[in-house]
Amino acid sequence: MGSPRIQFRGSLTTSDPRKCPVMIIGQLGHLAGLSFSDVASKLQPRVDEESWTLSVNSLQPSPTDYCSLYLNLATVAALPLKCSRHNTPSRTHSLTKIIKTHSTGAEECIVLVCERADLFASVCGVARAYPTYSRKTATGSSSDHAVTVEVLLVGKEDTPVMDEDIKALNDAVYGVRLAARIVDSPANEMHTDAFIEEVQKVAQVLGIKPLIIRGEELAAKGFGGIYGVGKAALHPPALVVLSHTPPGGSENIAWVGKGIVYDTGGLSIKTKTSMPGMKRDCGGAAAILGAFYVAVQAGFTQNLHAVFCLAENAVGPNATKPDDIHTLYSGRTVEINNTDAEGRLVLSDGVAYAAKDLHCTTILDMATLTGAQGTATGKFHGAVITNSQEWEEAAVTAGQASGDLIHPLPYSPELHFAEFASAVADMKNSVADRTNATSSCAGLFIAAHLGFDFPGNWIHVDMAYPVHSGERATGYGVALLPALFGHYSQSRILRNLAPKSTENGECENDCNASKKMRLS
Repeated sequence: MGSPRIQFRGSLTTSDPRKCPVMIIGQLGHLAGLSFSDVASKLQPRVDEESWTLSVNSLQPSPTDYCSLYLNLATVAALPLKCSRHNTPSRTHSLTKIIKTHSTGAEECIVLVCERADLFASVCGVARAYPTYSRKTATGSSSDHAVTVEVLLVGKEDTPVMDEDIKALNDAVYGVRLAARIVDSPANEMHTDAFIEEVQKVAQVLGIKPLIIRGEELAAKGFGGIYGVGKAALHPPALVVLSHTPPGGSENIAWVGKGIVYDTGGLSIKTKTSMPGMKRDCGGAAAILGAFYVAVQAGFTQNLHAVFCLAENAVGPNATKPDDIHTLYSGRTVEINNTDAEGRLVLSDGVAYAAKDLHCTTILDMATLTGAQGTATGKFHGAVITNSQEWEEAAVTAGQASGDLIHPLPYSPELHFAEFASAVADMKNSVADRTNATSSCAGLFIAAHLGFDFPGNWIHVDMAYPVHSGERATGYGVALLPALFGHYSQSRILRNLAPKSTENGECENDCNASKKMRLS
């Protein structure tokens, strides 16, 4: 099973389009500002200055456009002109689509023409265009060639791309493609044991010994959420933790990922049309793994814990039944009224562990949590709900900078949490009214197991729809988190992407959180 190797260069090299096809891609204004001498090394002797100038002048992106310069072996492509305030200035989604459409499937070169501020997002967009998972057996269906990405920076920032930048970009590409491969893999291959192996591989590269709590040990230690969801599966559920604890680290941060390797819905079983694609329900945990790799490789300066909540929501004699009551790691009891609302159960155990055992004061969880997320924020934007206005604003800014777009949901526990009222337990796991901000409610269920008086920062990311585009995973989240927490990075690229509201390493809770309101 081969896949293209992506390699970066900070400047343009000389190559013949006949031997190495090339695409030059960027915003029209940036392309028009180039002189032929800037790109001649990639085009000569097949393309002359007149052909280049005529082609660029003929581009009319609406929203995109391209022009073949030489036998479809040399192409210039323009990204959309317009970029609204809720889009990413890098136009990453269009960049990925164009590259996918025009890739030759062989040795090729992509020249990124962009400003430095858009470089990281653009590179992650290139990574999404070259997925690595395939089980095709036909001749020629397995790709094992090199894709060279060369950078041509434009704009006011003319600082050259340094070796440390190239390393950060290579790590980001690896993280995005790793997450996408895990999500694309079917559950007969990417079961919980296989996911643990993926975590162990990353741990070995980073020199970290993982903590693994699996199977009956989960029940014995009180992880009623993870155990209850996964106990009917052939491969047992698990909580896996990677901890990066550099010298001098004083902040404790946790990234908690939902890793449901397959979601049948349990006994509240999904239909024959809604179940296909549920291999993607581990997208949050996959993104956490890729993002953790990127962040640690970039020199994360504080204590960072990646918590993976792994289970298969399977049907069997030992499956959780509606009306069952589970005690979660928080100590709170949950009456199960919908076994298909399982992600919040495993994540609740994960965030409670992060607070109680890891003593984390900033806890972010990421999950393909609700179908309602697509209705609320769409296919391109994840949804964020948090007890901190500063972190909410920072997430939106980081989403635009990284290309992993995100948009806020309402945070109002006093208005929404009553949807989980139970006569016999502390709460039910699914809302009474499915028309009342269900994505927000699902996030609040997780927050309830920290307590609404949690003195730290809690950030929840629902990315059920951005996790994939068509039939392929996107690796969503891998770019977002290193950018959001870039103020803790030693990498110049990630530090420059960090939102200003977090540059001091602190975000104070908003007034709703500071009221220390505990809801039952």
